[in-house]
Order: sequence, then structure tokens, then C-alpha cells
Amino acid sequence: MGLLDDFAKQRVLAVQEFTLLSARAVGNIFRSPHYVTDIVRQMDFIGFGSLPIVVLTGFFTGAVLALQMSKTLSTFGETSLTGQLVMLSLVRELGPVLTSLMVAGRNSSGIASELGSMVVSEQVDAMRALGTDPSKKLVTPRLVATIIMLPMLTIISDFMGLLGGFATSFFIIRTNPSQYWYSAYHALELEDVFQGLLKPFIFAFIVALVGCYYGLTTKGGTQGVGRATTQAVVAASVLILTCDFFLTKLIL
Repeated sequence: MGLLDDFAKQRVLAVQEFTLLSARAVGNIFRSPHYVTDIVRQMDFIGFGSLPIVVLTGFFTGAVLALQMSKTLSTFGETSLTGQLVMLSLVRELGPVLTSLMVAGRNSSGIASELGSMVVSEQVDAMRALGTDPSKKLVTPRLVATIIMLPMLTIISDFMGLLGGFATSFFIIRTNPSQYWYSAYHALELEDVFQGLLKPFIFAFIVALVGCYYGLTTKGGTQGVGRATTQAVVAASVLILTCDFFLTKLIL
């Protein structure tokens, strides 16, 4: 019972610390100074640095979707609906989730390792000694940059997925190109766009804040940095998938 009690206390304490860090980071968005240079630097790291993997993931996801959908639709003689199914699957679900998972794998780990190294080398303590709030200087710029860039990356991923689906439909399935784009365009509604942009906006908080939390709570030297990096990726991925279910349930 003692071990169980300690484990429960640690989990409750972790949730409390994460909540306080998140509240401070969000509150700092509306307070000066805003560290614009740091935000732009993080936008470059998070956005443009993640672009190649997001483009590849989106393109081949759309290509595989078209391949699988066309096989099923050909049974009913409705391969012309391939574009519609690819569009809806990407915009509603796969685009936001896969993009967020890719960004989490790259950036949550990067943030955790960077901040963890600063904690281990006592740079964070030095910032506090100089009167600088670490949550404002280190966490908020990364949060703002992720909020801005993740929806943009999702849009790019969706577009590349449509191109991947089109490439499969045109070169492999031999579907009429105009049919593909017509069915894709007319399948999309405002509700789908809202859902497709709301999810990455919410997931951005998870990606940034989870990485920052595990980075700033790093203990145990260089081994602790590696452990924090792994924990950040796992926690962010699980939270994204869990949050996706409840968001989808809420919207539908």
C-alpha cells in the first residue's frame, strides 16, 4: 500500500505541476515582454524544421488511402468517390492526428531535451537568480510558436494527402482526374474545415506544454535528460490520441 500511495501522490503532484505550468504559460501570452525573437526562432524550428516529415507523411497517407478506398469502392462500381473519401478522412481525422504525432515525435522530444539540458546545467536556476521567469522566457514562446505553426502544417499535410491520393488515382487506378477533384471539392463542408483546424489548435497545447513540462522537471543528470525526452514523446502521443477521441465525440 505504501508504494501504491507514493505512486498516486506522484501522479497527482505531476498533474498539479503540469496544470500550474500550463496556466502560467497561457497567462504570459497576454503579458509583456513577449519575446518576439524567441517566438520567431521557435516557429522556424517547429514549423519549417518539421515540414519535410509532414509533407512525406501527408503525401503517402493520401496515396495509401486512395489505394485502399478504391479497392473497396470498385466492388460497388463507385471509384469516382475516391476523392471524397480521401478528402474527408484527411481533413477530419488523419491530417490533424498524424501531423500532430509527427510534430510531437520531433518537437516534444526536442523541447524536453533542450530544456532538460538547461536544467541539468543549472541555466534555469541562473535565469531565476537574474529575475527572469523561466515559464515566460522558455515555455510561452514555444507554446505560441506551436499554436501558430501546427494548424499551418496540418493544412499542408491535408493538401499533400490530396495530391498523394490524386497520384494514386491517376497513375494506378486510372480514375478520371476531374472526377477525383470534383468529388473531393464537393465533399468538403464548413463543419469539416472547423473540425480539421480545431484539433491541431488543441493538440498544439499538448505538444508544447508536455515537452516543456518534462524538460523543466528533469532530474538525474544526462540520463535524466534522455528519460525526460522519451517520457515527453510517449505522453504527448497518448494525450493526442485520447484528446482526439473526445474532441471527435464532442463535435459529431
